[in-house]
Amino acid sequence: MSGRFVRASKYRHVFGRSARKEQCYDNLRISRNAWDTNLVKANPLFLAVNWEASGGGAFAVIPLHEKGKLPEHIPLFRGHTAVVLDTDWSPFDDHLIASASDDAKVFLWKVPEDFAIRSEDEELEDVSPVNKLTGHSRKVGHVLFNPAAENVLATTSGDYTVKIWDVERGAAALTLKQGDIVQSLSWSANGSLLVTTSRDKKLRVWDVRQEKAAQEVPGHSGAKNSRAVWMGEHDRVATTGFSKMSDRQLGLWDIRNAREPIGGFQTLDSISGVCMPFWDDGTQCLYLAGKGDGNIRYFEYQNDKFEYLSEYKSADPQRGIGFLPKRAVNLHENEVMRAFKTVNDSYIEPISFIVPRRAEVFQDDIFPPAVGSEPGVSAKEWFEGKDGLPPKIDLGSIFDGQEPTVVPAAPKPSAAANMEQQPSSPVKETRKEESAPAPAPAAAQRVLPRSINETKDSIAQMASKFADKKDDDDDDDEEDEDDSTFDEPPSQSQRIIQVPTKAEPSKSVPTNESVPAKDLVNQTAPQSSATKAAEPAKNAAHGALSEIQTEKPKPSSNANGATSPTKGAPKSDPSSNTIPIHSSLQHITTLLEQQNRTIAAQTDRISQLTVEVDTLKTQMMSSSSDSRSSLVDKDEQIRELQRQLEESQRS
Repeated sequence: MSGRFVRASKYRHVFGRSARKEQCYDNLRISRNAWDTNLVKANPLFLAVNWEASGGGAFAVIPLHEKGKLPEHIPLFRGHTAVVLDTDWSPFDDHLIASASDDAKVFLWKVPEDFAIRSEDEELEDVSPVNKLTGHSRKVGHVLFNPAAENVLATTSGDYTVKIWDVERGAAALTLKQGDIVQSLSWSANGSLLVTTSRDKKLRVWDVRQEKAAQEVPGHSGAKNSRAVWMGEHDRVATTGFSKMSDRQLGLWDIRNAREPIGGFQTLDSISGVCMPFWDDGTQCLYLAGKGDGNIRYFEYQNDKFEYLSEYKSADPQRGIGFLPKRAVNLHENEVMRAFKTVNDSYIEPISFIVPRRAEVFQDDIFPPAVGSEPGVSAKEWFEGKDGLPPKIDLGSIFDGQEPTVVPAAPKPSAAANMEQQPSSPVKETRKEESAPAPAPAAAQRVLPRSINETKDSIAQMASKFADKKDDDDDDDEEDEDDSTFDEPPSQSQRIIQVPTKAEPSKSVPTNESVPAKDLVNQTAPQSSATKAAEPAKNAAHGALSEIQTEKPKPSSNANGATSPTKGAPKSDPSSNTIPIHSSLQHITTLLEQQNRTIAAQTDRISQLTVEVDTLKTQMMSSSSDSRSSLVDKDEQIRELQRQLEESQRS
């Protein structure tokens, strides 16, 4: 009897919902260049797409609210003398964008405040760059802004270098020398490290300001392109690539020990398109979009591995895709991510990934604080060696239509650090708390669960409250004992023993030797292989009984075998309130008996099912033997008929 275990997750039912055609961005001329890039980049205000233009390279910027069919002619961002290969928005300025081109130059552009793609003027003015960065000797394939430092830009080139630019000064401050053409790059959350994949099948983690590779290990062994993405504030990197057999793979790497991926490479499928990875640090989910197919898989990162959630499937393949920053998603529809995919190189389709919930209030459990639009450090501070995470904002304030509320940034503990921490003993923690002075009460202080020893001490204290008071006059005790015409009520220790054993009235329990509580509990619930589940309850009962027994003195017996209290021992008082202890122990005994009955019933049920299975097997074997015998009879009849037919033909 085994059931399917379903992993608990808040994002297990996330689904992708595509927009209607009138909500798409239609009538586009998307670049058909073969360079491996995402083609689309998005921020909370605009959408940038590489454009198929003549007479030099260009790209288009489309406001997000301009949906539907766009005009035939729109203002373009022109200035490159060759095709534009990649673009990237600044994370701290929604109007600043960088572009890389086949002309070996990097341009910086500023989107005008009154920018619009629809105008009554017949002649549309194109936008010109505000700064030009020159230094590469061959084509520039990728541009990527630093996610923590303002105006720090990384670029890769066919000259086998990665340059780190100070945008404010317009010069390259650092140069990282690669062994081959870089295929992808990704920054760490604080912007101090950079991971790259290259055509020589190597995965490199760079200490950027030292201009050297901290880690250099073999990556995916396939000949096709591989991608890498840094997993937010974790010290983990996710990569996608191909095996030698051209199977698409997913890898999870620990940057501190990157000799091989954690758990090896995970095979996805055998499709030939490159997998584009995107990481969402808020939901701890990884999205994989394949080039040439219309599917988008998403995984949840948990316990140092990727747990598959679901897959968005579409018949329209994509060549490029971009994801919206978390601060721009639709919180009222529980949208956790939004993607923009290219379709047929003619229009861009938005895809919303939604957590299905009926509540109309802000869901703070699926929307933790997200990175805002303020940098952690300036460019000058970063080049001087300072690190810092950008401050986060409370998405609940955006949900209410207010100004974003800043939340102080706090780095997440790495998964490896959590695994290295050993849990301390609860007994030692209790002793430390008792010896240390009590701290001042805090409003957000977390209440720890009580340990077993604390529970035993509390039971012993409860028992001492109901203990009989000592009588200073021993003569009065003896007179009361002699004058009494009734049997003396049993002491509390005797009552405790009588409850679990259920002794018969004719048999008396010896008073000079106390029966161990463990044996009494074992008599009530005999041990077997099916009663191991009741061990925790038994151990708790043993501890409670032993603590209460140690609090009570042992009675002595006289020459006649009658029980009499020892001199100086507390006298049993019939009016003392022992009902709470008696009821508690009786409740524990009842629970043990119920567990034993439940386990016995389950054992019987398992035996019945085993007998039924054996019966079915026997029936199946008998039916198969009958069928074989019937087949043999039929074969004999057929042979007899053939023999008769041959004899009739000869005659």
